[in-house]
Amino acid sequence: MKLKLHAYELPLRHTFTISRESIDTQPTLIVELQDDGVSGFGEATSNRYYGFTVESMSQRLELLRQEIETAKWQTPEEFWAQMQPHLADDPFALCALDQAAHDLWGKRLNKPVYELWGLTTEKIPASNYTIGIDTIPKMLEKMAEFPDWPIYKIKLGTDRDLEIVRELRAHTSAAFRVDANCGWSADQTLKYAPQLRELGVEFIEQPLPANQWEEIRRVRASVALPIMADESCIVESDVPRCSGLFHGINIKLVKCGGLTPARRMIAKARELGLKVMVGCMTESTVGISAIAQLLPLLDYVDMDGAVLLARDIATGVRVERGICHYPNVPGNGVQLLS
Repeated sequence: MKLKLHAYELPLRHTFTISRESIDTQPTLIVELQDDGVSGFGEATSNRYYGFTVESMSQRLELLRQEIETAKWQTPEEFWAQMQPHLADDPFALCALDQAAHDLWGKRLNKPVYELWGLTTEKIPASNYTIGIDTIPKMLEKMAEFPDWPIYKIKLGTDRDLEIVRELRAHTSAAFRVDANCGWSADQTLKYAPQLRELGVEFIEQPLPANQWEEIRRVRASVALPIMADESCIVESDVPRCSGLFHGINIKLVKCGGLTPARRMIAKARELGLKVMVGCMTESTVGISAIAQLLPLLDYVDMDGAVLLARDIATGVRVERGICHYPNVPGNGVQLLS
């Protein structure tokens, strides 16, 4: 098996702003695992908030090249278990490896990954389309670029949050979700929630900073809308901690270390009665196609990363008006564009 690393700068359709930063391009690392002429692909985007860059991930994987290329495994779970001790402090790089192993595994066996897991795609959730923070006219323009989506996720964390949601609601009957990315206080959340419910918002994602557990508990006790953990739920051990404090969790593959731990997080969340969502980190079609394998297990999904790009780097799963379309390609279904 051969390891190949590909670095890209993904150009975005628009400046993407959340409560803590704005970006115009998204650096990303594509990991390719090649075996007997067959290639599996995985992805991890860089992220300033979590402290991982394309350069840092590449360096870690280069140091592990020999272990990666000589590893003996039959399933991606076996490969993940071998790599995790080396990358315990770099889940982003581990995620890219794990996705590539799943893609390669499926291509070796000539079946989609979800099918090898015993799943079907007969019933899967629709994805939202995310509208980053901007002026209200610009946010309306962004929504108008992709009309007829069943769900829009609205990034908030400004001094005009309710005004934003009211103005967008005047132009669509679609369901709304809002994501404050840790930008609110407990009092703001409790004040906003009844009004957001009246405006057709399904749930609030991560309203408070991740470590404000007592304030989160206070919100959970009387909030008028469900709240979903994102920054408060990073790895497997966070799932039990979120039970009783959130109504559900949003799993990010790069943060938890890939598809292998994500499946365990989903199973644990189900045991605890939590709703389950998987979200993206502005990945290309490589990362989005990995997320798609989990769809039959989810209540909600945010897999619009490739739609937010001005130019993609791969073919695979397509998301159109919120609906996931799977390619007639095994594994995760990914092929890099030349």
